[in-house]
Amino acid sequence: MLALDNITLHLGDRELLDGVSTYINPGERIGLVGPNGAGKSTLLKIMVGVQECDEGTVSLSSEETLGYLPQDGVDPDFSLTVIEEVESAFAELFELEMKVKAIQDELAGIEDHTSKKYEQLMDRYGKLQTELESSGLYGLRSEVEKVLDGLGFSKEDFHRNTSEFSGGWLMRIALAKLLLKRPTYLLLDEPTNHLDIESLQWMENFLNSYEGAVVVVSHDKAFLDTITNRTLALRSGDISDYAGNYSFYEKKWEEEKELLLNAKKNQEKQIKETQEFIDRFRYKASKASQVQSRVKQLEKMEKIELEEEQSEVSFRFPEPQRSGQVVMRLEDLDKSYDDHQVFSGLDYEIERGDKVAVVGPNGAGKSTLIRILAGNEPFQDGKRDVGHNVTVNYFAQHQADELNPKRDALETMMDAGSGQKESRLRTILGCFLFQGDDVFKKVKVLSGGEKSRLALAKMLLSPANFLIFDEPTNHLDMSSKNILQQAIQQYEGTCVIVSHDRAFLDPIVNKVLEVQPGYIKTYLGNVSYYLTRKKEEEEAKVAKEAAKQEKESEKNQQLSRKEQRRIEAERRNAKNRRTKPIRQKIEAVEAEIEEKETRKMEIEDLMAQPDFYDDSEQVKGISIEYEQLKTDLTDRYSKWEEYQQRLEAVEQEVIEELDS
Repeated sequence: MLALDNITLHLGDRELLDGVSTYINPGERIGLVGPNGAGKSTLLKIMVGVQECDEGTVSLSSEETLGYLPQDGVDPDFSLTVIEEVESAFAELFELEMKVKAIQDELAGIEDHTSKKYEQLMDRYGKLQTELESSGLYGLRSEVEKVLDGLGFSKEDFHRNTSEFSGGWLMRIALAKLLLKRPTYLLLDEPTNHLDIESLQWMENFLNSYEGAVVVVSHDKAFLDTITNRTLALRSGDISDYAGNYSFYEKKWEEEKELLLNAKKNQEKQIKETQEFIDRFRYKASKASQVQSRVKQLEKMEKIELEEEQSEVSFRFPEPQRSGQVVMRLEDLDKSYDDHQVFSGLDYEIERGDKVAVVGPNGAGKSTLIRILAGNEPFQDGKRDVGHNVTVNYFAQHQADELNPKRDALETMMDAGSGQKESRLRTILGCFLFQGDDVFKKVKVLSGGEKSRLALAKMLLSPANFLIFDEPTNHLDMSSKNILQQAIQQYEGTCVIVSHDRAFLDPIVNKVLEVQPGYIKTYLGNVSYYLTRKKEEEEAKVAKEAAKQEKESEKNQQLSRKEQRRIEAERRNAKNRRTKPIRQKIEAVEAEIEEKETRKMEIEDLMAQPDFYDDSEQVKGISIEYEQLKTDLTDRYSKWEEYQQRLEAVEQEVIEELDS
């Protein structure tokens, strides 16, 4: 069990964590929630030991392990490829393999098999070989590839250098290393920020079947609801425990607030009545004892305090001018980066009032598409026609990083050049939780969430009837996302949004544009509808393939036996020609396996003889041969499995070619 006892941390005069105590059992699924600045990330850092606390302890048994994914700041080895970087998390296993090989080489060089050194090495060799066989090293590469594939990396990406990837992809590499290590307690700080919908769904499936405990900080409500069954809420330095997911917590917290509010009103009424009695009879001798009793009652009363709620924020985008019916049209558009073609002959039309979610795997071209829509990305061929009276406002994925770090929040708004009065600019900033002197905070000291809110606030100053957003919710807390969501719902213009946050998108969008390598497809509905349709399409595809095979089977049955034999012979010959080199390799490996298995059985029979151990020279020599045979057999079985997979792949290719 991971136990936190009386964790206390001060930030200046503020008590960020005030005696926080809780526990996490192995296998639990926990969402750690609370407003921005409540201390969620700090508490994770304290758990893992990268942040010290003023008081309190974190307890963990020596058999248990912790794994931690920060929000950012991962530092890979840029000299390694992606797969090498991920495998570096298992350096101790590769070191173990090298130790075993080194001992094998050393044993081979010792002529005196009766020496004490030889005997000691044999003993160490046996222990290390057993440890290596049970370590899972031989199946590691396939596991690494499976996780990287799930997180959106292509086979070509595996062997690209890590220096070629953006920060978001580097976070995925760090996540892959962590998931493969399978620690007892997995601590994840905003793991969904850099995932697309496909890899997010894979991540949910992975975590739901994960054997260890998961503690996750996330502002993705759908993600939390899917994977968690317990919620720890940080508020005003204290922690509360709820036996359910985020939606359960939201409901219970609203009920608790209502009860606390009623209790506070009743208490205030009681205090007022008691104080009125004291004031009325303070100087009346006959009531002196009763007055003193009520004074003591007030002194002993523990007043109910309601935490100060985060400022209620609401805003509307500036009322846009009415645009033409067609807002934007792309015709026969080609876009490529060097030899990589992103779009070829792309046609797409956006109409007034459309609210479109753009989804698809990372690297398929979502951000490229919306930069083209925004007019910020050149293309090689085709047309981008802007509709009548259309004005565009674009929130880029890294818009917050483009703010001038030397300017403060208010100056940033003034720099937008809208001509609005300072009072109006401060009102808008207030809507995004920049209260009082917060408007004078320099951009360079703002948190990621504050920078995103400032960038969105700046966007308000430019009236537009076509809004384009690229991942606007990254680094926003639940409250800020709700505010932005409501504003876009009320917005009367047209908008296009790239986001992986289903709970944010669903109430907003009426169309989903799926961007896949080589094609785009529109679904009329929200993201939940799109995911349902995708599932139905996959099921229909499987059913169609099954029907095709059944139809093919019936067709084959109707053919004459002679014709059928001819077709089957052609298939066999084509398959045999293509698969002959692989089958020869399989036969060679099988021969080696048979030879080594026979020799292994001979040695085992020899070892079973009572007088075998009388000859120490023979024992040591045979033992080395026996251990080497086991290692060789493991290697040969691995090769056999690899050749079998290649054989199946080639056979499938031949079948598809003959069927086409």
